[in-house]
Amino acid sequence: MKTLIITILLLFPMLELPMQNQTERYILTSVNRNIRLDSWHLSSRDLPGKFAEPWSIRKYTLHGGRQEGVDLIEYESGSLRLVLSPTRGMSVIRVDRRDVRLGWDSPVKEIVHPREINLQNRGGLGWLEGFNEWMVRCGLEWAGHPGQDRFVNNTGDIAEMDLTLHGRIGNIPASEVEVIVETEPVPRIRLRGRVDERQFYGPKLELWTEIAIVPGAGSFRIDDQIHNYSSDPQEFELIYHANFGPPLLGRGSRFTGPIREVIPFNAHAARSTPRFAEYDGPTKGFVEQVYVMQPFADEQGRTMVMLSNQAEDRAVTMSFLTNQLPWFTLWKNLTTLEEGYVTGLEPGTSSPANRSIERAAGRVPKLAPGETRHFGIEVEVRIGASEVQAAAKTIEQIRAGRSPQLSAKTIR
Repeated sequence: MKTLIITILLLFPMLELPMQNQTERYILTSVNRNIRLDSWHLSSRDLPGKFAEPWSIRKYTLHGGRQEGVDLIEYESGSLRLVLSPTRGMSVIRVDRRDVRLGWDSPVKEIVHPREINLQNRGGLGWLEGFNEWMVRCGLEWAGHPGQDRFVNNTGDIAEMDLTLHGRIGNIPASEVEVIVETEPVPRIRLRGRVDERQFYGPKLELWTEIAIVPGAGSFRIDDQIHNYSSDPQEFELIYHANFGPPLLGRGSRFTGPIREVIPFNAHAARSTPRFAEYDGPTKGFVEQVYVMQPFADEQGRTMVMLSNQAEDRAVTMSFLTNQLPWFTLWKNLTTLEEGYVTGLEPGTSSPANRSIERAAGRVPKLAPGETRHFGIEVEVRIGASEVQAAAKTIEQIRAGRSPQLSAKTIR
């Protein structure tokens, strides 16, 4: 009976079941209930005596220009501030802890509403019209570079379709959004949302995503689950496109990870493979370099990667399970500040190549009918040399003295 209850909760997380007194749920958006709150606010002051660390959450709507109608949720506690957008597929816009920002200075300044974006623009690069988040998911039916791929159409024939850059999930508004406040066993705030990627004669995929934060902490956790509601198997791809500019990115910054193999994306990237982990300052005329990697993991299957500044006293780490996210992409776009000086640390189920390339390489997983797959990433903003050194020690323990193999082949 216990196993049955757990299964029901995983498949139907919005199911109304009796809750314990230590849990409060606040629904901000619900297509099932025809609810959308334009503004909302909650803080630890509204729950006196239940939290040692103060915190606040507010939900508000943006107006004007191409961001008209975009919903944002802002969480703040201690030195940590996090902003996410349910309108943009539950993407995280930026995170701040003291003087460290997770995010970047994109040429796209507004938080663009998906209705203003044509994914087909510029040969399938329209996704870039709204690209300015710290973390945006690429997927779900496909991710990666634009181009043609084959599929089975409604008449059962093999047909061709134009895949746009990085899929659609980042430009689909969430259908359900809620905030869950837990006081026991550990005080925790959970920001949850459901994003549907469904089509008649197409995918029937559902993403439930959650960001869990302990008030006062300098870290948070992202937990996602993807469910296939089709009676047929369904291919899927998922890449967590996490983007960093200054202050973490700059001349002398460094990527650190327990890497098994480094595969350059193309011949251009291959010329700089020996320096894949090193960063230069903004460089006019820089052409992006992409490296696809397979990380080592510890005995529990967990790995950790880090981006640190030149002084090695500021860093961010991302930890995840390699059986969930077996591939890791490092994107280096070290152009001028005006053009978008940024690097991407991107755990994923595949590389960012076109789905046709990924399928041929055996890197496109499938969900069985009714199957749910889970993914989790722990993110920590590290301030001070001791915190950075502790992360470097953990990574070195996973690496266990092994050096990465620099592949002579390329992804495409």
